[in-house]
Amino acid sequence: MTGDRLGIALMVVTTFVFAVQDGISRHLAAEYNVMMIVAIRYWFFAAFVIAIARRQAGSVRAAAATAQPLVQAFRGVLLAAEICVMVWAFVLLGLVEAHAVFTCYPLLIAALSGPVLGEHVGWRRWAAIGIGFVGVLIILRPGFGVFSPAAVVPLVSAAMFALYGLLTRYVARRDSTATSFFWTGVMGAIVMTPLGLWQWEPMAGGDWIWMGALCLTGASAHWLLIKTYEVAEASAVQPFAYLQLVFAAAIGVFVFSEALAANVVVGAAIVVSAGLFTLWRTRRAV
Repeated sequence: MTGDRLGIALMVVTTFVFAVQDGISRHLAAEYNVMMIVAIRYWFFAAFVIAIARRQAGSVRAAAATAQPLVQAFRGVLLAAEICVMVWAFVLLGLVEAHAVFTCYPLLIAALSGPVLGEHVGWRRWAAIGIGFVGVLIILRPGFGVFSPAAVVPLVSAAMFALYGLLTRYVARRDSTATSFFWTGVMGAIVMTPLGLWQWEPMAGGDWIWMGALCLTGASAHWLLIKTYEVAEASAVQPFAYLQLVFAAAIGVFVFSEALAANVVVGAAIVVSAGLFTLWRTRRAV
């Protein structure tokens, strides 16, 4: 199997594991405090990150070494906050609608890549970004749904994740992947530990099994993502990341009995199409 074909296969598996992780998060967050759930998840994730960092960089000190600690720390805190917001969105809106709105994050990355990274964004990509946000408005049902605070939550999460993605590209100019990965996991654990302990509540024995599954899927999904980018170029596999919306929607419909509204399907199709076009234009510009 060629590098790109293997990378595509890994990306498909990765998106499925991430979707399963989101389904477990939705289940647990409906019963327990979101910050506690995310804190436990980060404890396991931090241990996994440290192990990976030691393997790739040779030592924890080498992995942590960076000339831009403030940006790296902010990235880690931002991702932890984004995860909390997105899990909250799962509880408020369900997997289908929350993921349909969140799918606009590549468009936000394209829109912000100019002011944040100084990259050129041509008129075709700006047009695609505008069309993509029309799709978001269709999902949010202009006229009444768009003014609901719940409808804004996954959009805020998408904006936070887009900024995280841009900052990850920014620090990659001077830091290795192992260093960025280390700061992501460790800073998330540092910021979430006091919040999670503050909101701690007893968990039923059966739910600890689900919590263990959440930790395992989280770590394995990130490991698969690392392997994906090791064997294939990002531009070749990134379009397949949209399959997470398909897998998450399937879990939402068949496991949580969520409705698949026509406006969500149409809006998500527009957002995904616009996102794929921006990826294609970006690939051509390279």
